[in-house]
Amino acid sequence: MSILNFRKTDFIPEEFSRQKIVIAVDGPAASGKGTLAQKMAKRLGYAHLDSGALYRAVAMTALEIGADPSSFQEVQPALNIVLRNLTPELLSCPDLRTPEVSDAASKVSAIPEVRAALLQHQRDFAANLPAYVGGVVIDGRDIGTVVCPNADIKFFVTASVEERARRRFLELQSEHKEATFEQVLADLSARDLRDTTRKVAPLVAATDAYILDTTKLNPAETLDETIAVIRSKFLSESGDVAKPVQKAV
Repeated sequence: MSILNFRKTDFIPEEFSRQKIVIAVDGPAASGKGTLAQKMAKRLGYAHLDSGALYRAVAMTALEIGADPSSFQEVQPALNIVLRNLTPELLSCPDLRTPEVSDAASKVSAIPEVRAALLQHQRDFAANLPAYVGGVVIDGRDIGTVVCPNADIKFFVTASVEERARRRFLELQSEHKEATFEQVLADLSARDLRDTTRKVAPLVAATDAYILDTTKLNPAETLDETIAVIRSKFLSESGDVAKPVQKAV
């Protein structure tokens, strides 16, 4: 959980800062939603939960015990292990970010029983924040539609699959991991298909989400865009004058 000092005068009026604000950030793999959520939480002084890390932890554990990540019967022991040992250290483990775990996580996350087991943990996290924390930013693929459908504000972060593949390829190169751009593109395309067509909680933008296309935006520009949306929303609800912010396209 990321908790830093919140500069309430920057963005949210005092009457709203007394509430526990929930911000949902959804989007496909390598869209930049994770980086955005982390930076947003730091900027606002909010807690942060990367829901994808939960599924990655189950996937990594499943691979370690030799389980088929597509089978709940085989994954269930890994799920039980993770639920008993769910710590910040586990969720920040670098091994969660390997291509093998990423691919397995996409398969694990399509299992209804796994999603049901991790759903309550995510909701409990948002509902039981420390008194000194003003809110939470949760990123994933079904936060605004399933986990926190009543979130105060929702973002759906996307980018072209080619741009997302380019980002992931450069990331793997920087980590000295072998991969080709074509392979990364194929893997992301396959994952998009699994995420958007799964029967339970498919990847889709909430009807009231702000759509942020980051294809031509860098992380700093994306963060500025979201902060402008947040400022506009809460100033408007407080009765102050604020220039409307259109959805990014």
